[in-house]
Amino acid sequence: MFGRVSMCGAGAAEEMEQLSREGSHYSITSGILPSLGARSNRRVQLRRFTISPYDRRYRAWETFLIVLVAYTAWVSPFEFGFLEEPEAPLPILDNVVNGFFAIDIILTFFVAYLDRTTYLLIDDRGLIAWKYASSWLAFDVVSTIPSELARRISPQALRTYGLFNMLRLWRLRRVSALFARLEKDRNFNYFWVRCAKLICVTLFAVHCAGCFYYLLAARYHNHKKTWIGASMGDFLRESLWIRYVTSMYWSITTLTTVGYGDLHAENTREMIFDIVYMLFNLGLTAYLIGNMTNLVVHGTSRTRKFRDTIQAASSFAQRNQLPLRLQDQMLSHLCLKFRTDSEGLEQQETLDSLPKAIRSSISHFLFYSLVDKVYLFRGVSNDLLFQLVSEMKAEYFPPKEDVILQNEAPTDFYILVSGAVDLLVFKNGGEQASAMHSSDQILPHCFSLDYTIYFNK
Repeated sequence: MFGRVSMCGAGAAEEMEQLSREGSHYSITSGILPSLGARSNRRVQLRRFTISPYDRRYRAWETFLIVLVAYTAWVSPFEFGFLEEPEAPLPILDNVVNGFFAIDIILTFFVAYLDRTTYLLIDDRGLIAWKYASSWLAFDVVSTIPSELARRISPQALRTYGLFNMLRLWRLRRVSALFARLEKDRNFNYFWVRCAKLICVTLFAVHCAGCFYYLLAARYHNHKKTWIGASMGDFLRESLWIRYVTSMYWSITTLTTVGYGDLHAENTREMIFDIVYMLFNLGLTAYLIGNMTNLVVHGTSRTRKFRDTIQAASSFAQRNQLPLRLQDQMLSHLCLKFRTDSEGLEQQETLDSLPKAIRSSISHFLFYSLVDKVYLFRGVSNDLLFQLVSEMKAEYFPPKEDVILQNEAPTDFYILVSGAVDLLVFKNGGEQASAMHSSDQILPHCFSLDYTIYFNK
């Protein structure tokens, strides 16, 4: 096995680099688990005119559709609540957006899908068409029908402009899938992705509530006995911008505060809507606060744990009346460990979570050139050195820390990579420096070094 692994520096490294280039355009969520005995789907050649769902161009198309979904999420409630007749340029933009989603419907019949049973990509056209037709096709087609056509074929009571447009909110499922993918993508910060998701959810809830609440006032028989008419009089004569801003003001104050000021319910319909909206706000607020609390606690947990560790170490040293020199060594070591963890220098936990072959390859890359320069290993075969470096570990020491005590039974030996150490001996009741070691030297008994690599016995 070591003979095979030792090739990582030559042929195997080239093979791994080639595989990395082939799969570099796949995100962390695009990994496909093949069935037992099957080959990886990344190597399977799909049929002609079949699109891989992980293709870069298809991913770019999906991202473009997300922008159109954001437009739909704003304009559909707005048209439903504020417009009785089409007003340019919104109808034109709506039909253009519908055209892009109609293209996506056709394109979906050529996109391979992942079989949840075998975890294989299915590129058979018949199976792709049947899966799409039996799942989301009807909803996608209905949400793409132009509003003008929908008004003509709808019953007289349902010919309100914007009512049919609310079906387009079905497209929001794409946004949920996007955030689920971004949360697992290592190229994006998880904290900011979650914050963006929470902000989008809040803005969408505020926008929809404001539009729906305005609709109740606009369709009420007595306009002066409504929440907006009581403070604005004949509000229908006001500009569309003033009415929209007033509705958003009511919605955001209801979401973020308790009680009402100048805008409040005036009739039974509005009271019922307020009750439902405030009950919804209870759940939304709990969801937002819970998520933000988890994000903040996760970001500060390491610092809090470090402070607790330092406090426990100080209490232990004081309770047992340890010498100041040992107390300084304890605290220096804990501070260095926290700093290396923060800077990503603590690599042993990462290496321990990897398979042995990968650990050996990493150790070969990190340590082989260092060990090869040490005089003790001159003339040693490459195979032996490779077996040695696979057992090496990196360790950091703060200044003035004891590494090996005099007359201590040897269990490890160290190779000094950077910094310097002093060899101290006790003579006449005091410490005296008898030698100094610098980089690339084997340390027998040493003190006060910055960074070493050591072998387990």
